[in-house]
Amino acid sequence: MNGLFDNDSRSNRERMLAGDPYIADDPELAAASRRAMELAHRYGEVYPADREAARPFLEALLGAIAPDAQVRPPLYVDYGSHITIGARTFINYGLVALDVAAIAIGNDVQIGPNVQLLTPTHPIDPDARRSKLEAAKPIVIGDNVWLGGGAIVLPGVSIGENSVIGAGSVVTKDIPANTVAVGNPARVIRHSGEALCP
Repeated sequence: MNGLFDNDSRSNRERMLAGDPYIADDPELAAASRRAMELAHRYGEVYPADREAARPFLEALLGAIAPDAQVRPPLYVDYGSHITIGARTFINYGLVALDVAAIAIGNDVQIGPNVQLLTPTHPIDPDARRSKLEAAKPIVIGDNVWLGGGAIVLPGVSIGENSVIGAGSVVTKDIPANTVAVGNPARVIRHSGEALCP
């Protein structure tokens, strides 16, 4: 790892937030990750008995969450602080939101169980990967999007408003607004306003 950043005085966190390659094995990032794990754990622990008492843990964990947005635990994040969740959004059990880069979830979004929002990327080059380099690209989930259970959204993807992503789909590139996309890789099969049957 010596020499990787000789001409770059930024911290690993600064490089990470800029979307540039960085080394995740860093004391500052490790402390932020530990904090996130503790808050997510406490949220999941308290939630079944008292949702109101659990809410402050969720609010402390996330960058921002609307007062009427709901997130069912368990919730798995890298840092939490790079996630924003809009009004009236509902997130079901088991969301994995790896927020090395920003994850913006809009208003009125429905997220099924066991969805994965994955911002991190790793080098394809084996030597660079052996050096533990990592980077990330942000994810944007537009207003009124429905992500079916088990859907996976990859780094750098934006999903346009009112769109539907089928259960188990793997979204590898941007999905336009007002469409339905399914499969691996997810592809648009129709506009979301079209009837299921003619």
